[in-house]
Amino acid sequence: MTVKALTFDTYGTVVDWRGSVLSELEAFGASRRLGLDWSAFLADWRSCYRPGMEKVNSGEWPWTTVDAIYRRRLDELLQAHQIRGLDTAEVEHLSRVWWRLKPWPDSVPGLARLRTKYVISPLSNASFAGMVHLAKFAGLPWDCVITAENAKCYKPRAEAYRVAIGLLGLTPGDVMMVAAHNYDLRAAQANGMRTAFVPRPTEHGPGQATDLEPDGDWDVVAESLEDLARRLDT
Repeated sequence: MTVKALTFDTYGTVVDWRGSVLSELEAFGASRRLGLDWSAFLADWRSCYRPGMEKVNSGEWPWTTVDAIYRRRLDELLQAHQIRGLDTAEVEHLSRVWWRLKPWPDSVPGLARLRTKYVISPLSNASFAGMVHLAKFAGLPWDCVITAENAKCYKPRAEAYRVAIGLLGLTPGDVMMVAAHNYDLRAAQANGMRTAFVPRPTEHGPGQATDLEPDGDWDVVAESLEDLARRLDT
């Protein structure tokens, strides 16, 4: 197996989006003495993620970044929960919590090891700006940044993977997609990419029932990004 570059799903695979956002929401609620179930609030907020992307991919919506999708839903939730008194800058800061996500403990050391041998880049459904700011916040040592915004469509559309391969100047078999989500790897594999599954069994919190095990014939199954580095001889 000849691999020259690794592309990574980022939300869930590299960073702990749920734990990070929930922590900020709870701190926000405590500062304003808001007695909400912030876990439920977060679930309701993130419920816009997949439907919003599907509307873009189907052509129902023009190109819309994930940031804009999340902001639209946040405005709706603030109104529904009668959370008032926030100025525009405060709402914008809260909305951009998705730019301030903590990496899993193995992510930065694992990426650093992998980077010694491979070109590494996100291939995320994040906005380009969001992924750049997240890399800065979390210390993610990417060689470059590729997101759905480069393709103006979202994974698992084939164009998202093909654009990444083209930008890297490589053939599909030269590029390995790394993800904690089987659907992502299935789409990458369908476009000729190599695949690595790294499960994150607590991504969705207690009681997670999805993506606990590989459900495809992936090239590598690793316990963590550091384990992936070992398996790829770095």
